[in-house]
Amino acid sequence: MQTITIKINERSKAGIAFQKMLEILETQPGIEVVNEDKSPYNPEFVKKNKAAEKRGSYKEINPNDVWGSLGLK
Repeated sequence: MQTITIKINERSKAGIAFQKMLEILETQPGIEVVNEDKSPYNPEFVKKNKAAEKRGSYKEINPNDVWGSLGLK
């Protein structure tokens, strides 16, 4: 099985035509259309992280030296 990822501008003429073609192809055996627009992360979690990033009051942790990054060495 092969997976192809395509980004489509849903507002353009070509995008609208491509989506209609996909709807027709989706009914054919052996073809599965998967929409993966949804983020696997909890929206509240993403919102908190983006807010913290804007504040700038966070500490970057080196995964190779976690205790040293926290100043606990």
